[in-house]
Amino acid sequence: MSPFLLLHATSVSWPKICRMFMLLLKCIHLIVGCEKSQTFLQLSDRARERKVPATRLSRLANFGGLAVGLGLGAIAEMAKQSMGSKQGALLDSPLLSDANAERIVNTLCKVRGAALKIGQMLSIQDNSFISPQLQKIFERVRQSADFMPTWQMNKVMEEELGMGWREKLLSFEDKPFAAASIGQVHRAVMLDGREIAMKIQYPGVAESIHSDIDNLMAVLKMSVSLPEGLFADSSLEVLQRELAWECDYKREAESAKKFKSLLADDPFFGVPFVVDELSAGRVLAMELVSGVPLDSCVGLDQETRNMISFSILQLCLRELFEFRFMQTDPNWANFFYNAEQNKIILLDFGACRDYPEAFTDDYIQVVHGASVGDRATVLEKSKDLKFLTGFETKAFQDAHVEAVMILGEAFANSDAFDFGTQSTTQRIHSLIPVMLRHRLTPPPEETYSLHRKMAGSFLICSKLGAKIACRDMFLDIYNAYNQQHMLV
Repeated sequence: MSPFLLLHATSVSWPKICRMFMLLLKCIHLIVGCEKSQTFLQLSDRARERKVPATRLSRLANFGGLAVGLGLGAIAEMAKQSMGSKQGALLDSPLLSDANAERIVNTLCKVRGAALKIGQMLSIQDNSFISPQLQKIFERVRQSADFMPTWQMNKVMEEELGMGWREKLLSFEDKPFAAASIGQVHRAVMLDGREIAMKIQYPGVAESIHSDIDNLMAVLKMSVSLPEGLFADSSLEVLQRELAWECDYKREAESAKKFKSLLADDPFFGVPFVVDELSAGRVLAMELVSGVPLDSCVGLDQETRNMISFSILQLCLRELFEFRFMQTDPNWANFFYNAEQNKIILLDFGACRDYPEAFTDDYIQVVHGASVGDRATVLEKSKDLKFLTGFETKAFQDAHVEAVMILGEAFANSDAFDFGTQSTTQRIHSLIPVMLRHRLTPPPEETYSLHRKMAGSFLICSKLGAKIACRDMFLDIYNAYNQQHMLV
């Protein structure tokens, strides 16, 4: 008898047969996949399953408990130090003792959301900007986000995709393989056998952005460890708006599609596809990709590290001056290097934003001025961009221009720039007190996330010990920009 007639004669329905067939394909796929050396992101060993405080009141209670705990911990640490025992202390400040560091990590990893996001942002600063002790705390925060229990995850999925969401999948792993500040990520297999990653947002984080930031700032000010003026009111307003963007997964899906289109012909960068039918406001389904985050590439050979660093810095410039559309979160985990394919896969497009042409017209002249040592142009275009009002003290103007000139050194000559030994951040850090003391106006709104991305790109190059020539890279982009501008 024909196999088709045999199937027709059985009582098994076609949908069940299809699912059985797809399951068989999945088994074959897994068997074959085991032979490949694929590397996927893994959940931190420190991550715990804990309910996300979903209401503002419950989140406030956690921050309040942290403040009280820090105070009691400081008293206990001072008592210990007064008895001559400093063993186990993280540093001399009793507010940042080992016990209090554990309290901060524990609370931020439990509440997640905007507070954890800020901690993760600070973790990728080098220790010339924030204290090594505080950086050590935030590094633990970056690697230790907790994940929500299955019942809480199911509730979000049902609210976003409907009660029968599991029927749209061949399989779904209830335990996430990654947990971050705003959501956690699960492996799943579509009915056609394709593997996907489903990012599910924690409940309550979008509604608590403003209060979370206020609460975290209040707690951090207790330690007096952040540079004065680091989070001015204007920067916090921009941060709140950008975090709200990151909580909108529909917006992120559109940004991912735009990047996939922009980089469609790029030989080195890849962007996962978006699965629209399994995505919503708080759920984002995308192709599952393999690789390692860039901070895991420090052991690769110099040539590979140079290639990665060159590509990251070049992409940063292209995003600003060619696309005028940038993914502004430089977290190392947002870039996966796949050694098998020799490609970098871009992940997490929640922090994407556009830049108006009027802004990039002036900004590219600032960078070019710095690259050729033209201080007058740097100062003039900085005023056009509203970095300065024109009424600042000479000390402030000199400090501002000097900071820009330092940043432009990588693009200043044709020789390889050694990012591993450069002192860019330390030298700029020495100028910060003058700029904070004499500043008359906040920096342009566009520059908060832009400078975070550019600093992060430089830090990636530094961490990988890159030795690359950047002048021609920038000049190619600069000349292409000017040519396009003249054609308009």
